[in-house]
Amino acid sequence: HHESGLTASKLMEVEHVIAEARKARDAGATRYCMGAAWRNPKPRDMEAVVAMVKGVKALGMETCMTLGMLDRAQSEQLSHAGLDYYNHNIDTSERYYGEIITTRNFADRLETLENVRAAGIKVCCGGIVGMGEEADDRIAMLTTLANLPEHPESVPINMLIPIPGTPLADAEPIAPLDFVRIVALARILMPRSVVRLSAGRTAMTDEMQALCFFAGANSIFVGDTLLTASNPEADRDMELFRRLGLQPMEVEGTS
Repeated sequence: HHESGLTASKLMEVEHVIAEARKARDAGATRYCMGAAWRNPKPRDMEAVVAMVKGVKALGMETCMTLGMLDRAQSEQLSHAGLDYYNHNIDTSERYYGEIITTRNFADRLETLENVRAAGIKVCCGGIVGMGEEADDRIAMLTTLANLPEHPESVPINMLIPIPGTPLADAEPIAPLDFVRIVALARILMPRSVVRLSAGRTAMTDEMQALCFFAGANSIFVGDTLLTASNPEADRDMELFRRLGLQPMEVEGTS
C-alpha cells in the first residue's frame, strides 16, 4: 500500500445513500452512481448494495454502481434489483495495463464486462489518461471499447488526479488539447455512446471543458466526491452550462 493519506471506511448506510440520491435528483441529476473501492464485493455486501439500488430506483432515477469485479451470479443479483448501469473501466490499453495495475489483469476487466452484459445491465466503461501512457495507448484503449460486441452506453473519460504518496504523484499532466482529442475520438468511434467528463474536472479550465463539450462530450459526473477525489460544485457547473448555452436534461417528476 502507498502512503496516500486515505483511510478505509465502512460501507455507507442504505438510508444515507438514498438521502444523498434524493438531493442529487432535486439538483437535476438523472442517474445516481454508487461506488466502493473493492476488488470485488463479498457475499455479506450484496444485501446492502441491492437495497441501495432498489431505494434509488424508487426515486425515479437511473442507477449505476461500481464495485470492482463481478461474477455472473452477482451480476444477475444486481440486475434483478433493477440496476441500470455498471461502471467498470478498462483504465488504459492492454499493453500498458500491467505498468499501473498489479492486483488484477486486463482479461479480468473484460470478463466482468461480459458478465454484466449477460445479465442485461448497461455498461459504463472508459478509462484514465495522463498516467504516463503513450498516445497509442489512449487510442488502443478506445479501440478496445469500440470493438466490444456492443459499445458501452456510457464512456467516462477520466483525467488523472495525482495523489501524493502514490507512484503517479509527479506524473506529467496530459496537455489540454490532447485530452480534447481523446474526447473527440471517443465520439467518432462510439457515436451513440454518452461520453462523460469524469474525474479531473477540478483541474480543467472552463475553456477546456467547453472544448470537450464541443468535441463530443455530452455528460458530466456531478457530486461532492468521485470515490476518493473532489469534484466541482454543482453551482459552478450550472453557471458554466448557462454561459455555454447548454441545457441539462430534466428529471421526470421534478421541476
